[in-house]
Amino acid sequence: MSEQQSRSDDGERRRRREDADRFAGTKDEDLPSREVTEGPDKAPHRAMFRAMGFDDEDLSSPIVGVPNPAADITPCNVHLDDVADAALDGIDAAGGMPIEFGTITISDAISMGTEGMKASLISREVIADSVELVSFGERMDALVTVAGCDKNLPGMMMAAIRTDLPSVFLYGGSIMPGQHDGRDVTIVQVFEGVGTYAQGDMDADELDELERHACPGAGSCGGMFTANTMASLSEALGLAPLGSASPPAEDEARYAVAERAGELAMDCIENDRRPSDILSRESFENAIAAQTAMGGSTNAVLHLLALAGEADVDLSIEDFDEISRRTPKIANLQPGGSRVMNDLHEVGGVPVVLRRLLEADLLHGDAMTVTGRTLAEEIAALEERGELPADDDIEADFLYPVEDPKEEEGAIKILDGNLAPDGSVLKVTGDDEFYHEGPARVFENEEDAMEYVQSGAIESGDVIVIRNEGPRGGPGMREMLGVTAAVVGAGHEDDVALLTDGRFSGGTRGPMIGHVAPEAAVGGPIGLIEDGDHVTVDIPERDLTVDLSDEELDERRQAWDAPEPPYEGGILAKYGRDFASAAEGAVTNPRLTRD
Repeated sequence: MSEQQSRSDDGERRRRREDADRFAGTKDEDLPSREVTEGPDKAPHRAMFRAMGFDDEDLSSPIVGVPNPAADITPCNVHLDDVADAALDGIDAAGGMPIEFGTITISDAISMGTEGMKASLISREVIADSVELVSFGERMDALVTVAGCDKNLPGMMMAAIRTDLPSVFLYGGSIMPGQHDGRDVTIVQVFEGVGTYAQGDMDADELDELERHACPGAGSCGGMFTANTMASLSEALGLAPLGSASPPAEDEARYAVAERAGELAMDCIENDRRPSDILSRESFENAIAAQTAMGGSTNAVLHLLALAGEADVDLSIEDFDEISRRTPKIANLQPGGSRVMNDLHEVGGVPVVLRRLLEADLLHGDAMTVTGRTLAEEIAALEERGELPADDDIEADFLYPVEDPKEEEGAIKILDGNLAPDGSVLKVTGDDEFYHEGPARVFENEEDAMEYVQSGAIESGDVIVIRNEGPRGGPGMREMLGVTAAVVGAGHEDDVALLTDGRFSGGTRGPMIGHVAPEAAVGGPIGLIEDGDHVTVDIPERDLTVDLSDEELDERRQAWDAPEPPYEGGILAKYGRDFASAAEGAVTNPRLTRD
């Protein structure tokens, strides 16, 4: 080789090294975003980022996705752009490259009582699917998942678990209570007002006034309903920092929480802290204990089962009853009580409840959290910083000591028996010793049951049965706050029971048993009972039975024909086909639904 050729080759190698250095960046080699930001072959990718205003400093930083379901369709989400902006600021200040992207939401309260409510549970799956897809497709390094309305919360957490990216869960906060007739009210009082009006015990003017004052601004429904329940459980699970669930939607503290979530996401990247490092059997047991102690929504049973499935944690519906039996109810919030999430916030938030449970040895204090510290360490840190008042300094008539609780057992009960061989779910908001026998009044859908209740035909002792509303049969497992509130509003909170293979809102109260499994559409016993059959609801014995022998049920099953799917195409048909049983969380992830 000639000397001139050698010099030429040396120059070419040097040029290539210089070019490689120029495009190398400084990211950790394990970060997924290197696949779209580093190297000369990624010039087109960087050009796309530059078109959106990102610069060299951004492109050399970890990419943190901020999925945001902001929408004008519900007050739960109407303010989420502002919450997300605060998170973006936190990410940017901590040296990250924040990228916001959108996903859907459904307003449960607006779709309630309509065919549209069938979309609600499906939206949980669509949210999880869409966030997973964007995170995977755009090679993101971490997530700050923002959530407002009910199904946003489990959907976002499911996505974080599936991707297993360093993630922080960020709740948008709850609405303040409205004021009517000198008392705090929420949307639940409006639903119950409909039943009271139908019975002639409320006039149109009062219903109108109640409607106009129940929801004074942005934020998720204010009681310990589904959104606030899942936000509280995000702390108990360890996916959100302690104290982050309770600040109201329009409070400055909410935006401080959001900014901190952005900063924390960067800490998770630096320390390679992922949902799989946080979630365990112990963290799910902590969440169930918190749910039962606080009187949380029955929907949390469905969602925690789904989250556990995504996390490959062994959890069954029976675990809820076992934990509820040993965990007293120590918070009395709406719908069972009169107080709302802001009342809990003003005395220290969810950590007040968690500390009482921990001190009574009802939580696993060594469970990990998103901060990298254990639950016990996080509670101690809040105390040291003065963010959690001493228990002796807390005066709240809706919080009880573990040794002298509101109820000796938790609020969630799992009933089985020949009507629910795979279980059913009840949240006790009244008498813990409730026992009821009566004739079945069978309805094939929610609308027919609502017509029956509002017509005044309902009688003391009835057992209202609403079927074909399960995950597949609905499809979508509608919530039925409209009909349950109408029953209560008609004055039958304690003398009429209702059972369904559908779901209830977290705002439902009274002896309402949901998630009956197997559901009617797949041949469950709830699909076999007839008007007049004698049904027993026995909470102490956890029993839900119909007075029919196994032989009689078998005879009816032989004569039973599966109903035709209500939708032949589109998203309802697709998800109706894919849903698993409510006893398994009504999941659609193929990994979790294979026989």
